[in-house]
Amino acid sequence: MAQKMIIDTDTASDDAVALVLALTDARVDVLAITVVSGNVPLDMGVQNALYTLEQCGSSVPVHLGADRPLIREHVFAHNVHGADGMGDIGLPLTGRTPADGHAVDRIIELARQNPGEITLVTLGPLTNIALALRKAPDIAGLFHRVVMMAGTGDHTGNVTPTAEFNIYVDPDAADIVFTSGMPLEMVGWDVSRNDATITPADSARLAATGPLGEFCTSIQRQLVEFCRDVTHIDGFDLPDPVTVAVAIDPTIGTRSIDAYVRVETTGTQTLGMTVVDHLGVTRQPANTKVVLAADRERFVEMLLTACAG
Repeated sequence: MAQKMIIDTDTASDDAVALVLALTDARVDVLAITVVSGNVPLDMGVQNALYTLEQCGSSVPVHLGADRPLIREHVFAHNVHGADGMGDIGLPLTGRTPADGHAVDRIIELARQNPGEITLVTLGPLTNIALALRKAPDIAGLFHRVVMMAGTGDHTGNVTPTAEFNIYVDPDAADIVFTSGMPLEMVGWDVSRNDATITPADSARLAATGPLGEFCTSIQRQLVEFCRDVTHIDGFDLPDPVTVAVAIDPTIGTRSIDAYVRVETTGTQTLGMTVVDHLGVTRQPANTKVVLAADRERFVEMLLTACAG
């Protein structure tokens, strides 16, 4: 029986690859894609998601969600993913129509209709999830798993020295989620940086699989430049796809700890940091499964299989 899944995304170039992984895998039944403002403004993220679905031949409903963080000014990631979020390669990313109904309401409805059955995967800021928890606190106990591309397990950030983008954009929403009691699994940017890098040779293999592979590699054009200049990666890394890979097959995550995690919402130097209590010094019960490493070879094979159709 296929794993029921909701994917909450701020669709840019790596999110698109993550969607391809989920939408082409027979083990997964994606019930809805909900979009949040993050990498790109909300409407742009919706169009990018709808375009990606077309490439996969999918008709999964896409719902608009929050268009801004809970209380803070927005920060976008055009420098990472391009002005259109998809590498600025000239794709026709306009004119498509999302499904009726707000993302927050749809998350609540699906959780209540399928108690204990849905894996919620979050690939962007956690604004939609926090709003859903505020509106319907009961949903915290209704998901089978909540697998998040969020934070870093080793406290190395990609926006500040300690903060990962998705958490940094809306730390207040993130702290609501981390203190909610949901069955959280955190796949941080450190996992991507260490174990989900795509070398130029890997990229060539992916592109050679066919149209989906060409799509998934070509839209990383701006990301390749960012990785070379800022994060010092040869090629590019794929944080959202490795998160979806762990959601589909938990054994892709090869090392993890159960730990107490909170989000820094007031720090001058550490705003947006996911503070992982590795040693248990707070004596607080663990609230998160923190994935610390992934099987890179199996991840790349999963990508190749997805793109080959």
